[in-house]
Amino acid sequence: MTDVDSDRIERLEDFLRRMNAADRDLSHAVIRPKDAATLILVDRSGPVPKVLLGKRHTRLKFMPGKFVFPGGRLDPTDKAMPIATPLDPQAEMRLMQRFHKASPVRARALALAAVRETFEETGLLLGQSGEAAKAPAGAWSEFARHKVLPDLRNIHFVGRAITPPGRLRRFDARFFTMDASAIAHRVEGVTGPDAELVELVWMPLTEAKQLDMPAVTGVMLEELDGRIADGFGHDLPVPFYRVIRGKFCRELL
Repeated sequence: MTDVDSDRIERLEDFLRRMNAADRDLSHAVIRPKDAATLILVDRSGPVPKVLLGKRHTRLKFMPGKFVFPGGRLDPTDKAMPIATPLDPQAEMRLMQRFHKASPVRARALALAAVRETFEETGLLLGQSGEAAKAPAGAWSEFARHKVLPDLRNIHFVGRAITPPGRLRRFDARFFTMDASAIAHRVEGVTGPDAELVELVWMPLTEAKQLDMPAVTGVMLEELDGRIADGFGHDLPVPFYRVIRGKFCRELL
């Protein structure tokens, strides 16, 4: 493990120690983490890569006022959405590692969950032109209405993190990234003063790290920065953060 990796783990451990009573409940049985997906949109059209972050409403109970990437829980409809192109085989393989009842369908559903959640929280439809006659109801119907099919070939799996035990909300979150050129359409009015995300910002990676964000968000920004420097290929190993016997561990998938 490098000094950089140790610094990231130390930051996560410090975050765990500072969790307040509202986020911790050690009196109950361990809560099983929910499968979730997060998407980091990267704009590399300029001299400096920028990432898209949203500021959560201050009235929300979970992470109020924090800057986050769009994301949320896996939904049953994510398995049924048609796609334009499949996942890269390397991404699919790594998504299925350390995954209970893993399958290509479940791996694809996680990537689709990131795309769907991004639309629900930002209004951005990611993909390419195409008909989706059998799109599931709900958010996916908007993709069909605007004739956009998710393009999974260009989505990168860049990280995974499981919320530590002792929290009321636990997620097994997979972090994906996609180039901003994948934005096919935007539905206006999704963000605003009464929405979950009150504003969206595009920021250079170095500046984004200075925002008020959860520790894992900052760590994944650093992982992304290193990944871009290493060529941004699908063949790069994927970091997996979790707590084992009270200590954060970083494993490579």
